[in-house]
Amino acid sequence: MAASFTAEGSDTAERAALLRGRALELAEIELRAFEPVLEAMRLPRDDPSRAGRVEAAQATASESPLAIADIGAELAALAAGLTRTGNQNLAGDAIAGALIAEAAAQAAARLVTINLTEGPAVSEATEFASRALIAREEALN
Repeated sequence: MAASFTAEGSDTAERAALLRGRALELAEIELRAFEPVLEAMRLPRDDPSRAGRVEAAQATASESPLAIADIGAELAALAAGLTRTGNQNLAGDAIAGALIAEAAAQAAARLVTINLTEGPAVSEATEFASRALIAREEALN
């Protein structure tokens, strides 16, 4: 909202709308992303394919939260920017947006680290969470 009422906010508003749409798509994917993990975990422990299937399912299940963490970090940064350059009558809205985006990024990044525990996706998720936290702090200061 804050981006819509700022002279330089049209690009920001367009980008935020695009990211919001993608986040909604990812949320739909995320609703069922963990089902294959649960199916693989139901295999007998002595099944030779179990470990590989669980690992593959966890990697796939981590794709949507990783993308959500990325979007959250970017949205938090956009909102933080608006607290400085946007309409100051809407600074509270921009701060709220930064806080919500940061929370989404943190939660999604945590899902990745729970599913995978190590590897490039975990590093990316940690980076997205860090960027979102920095944006949150910028919005609040």
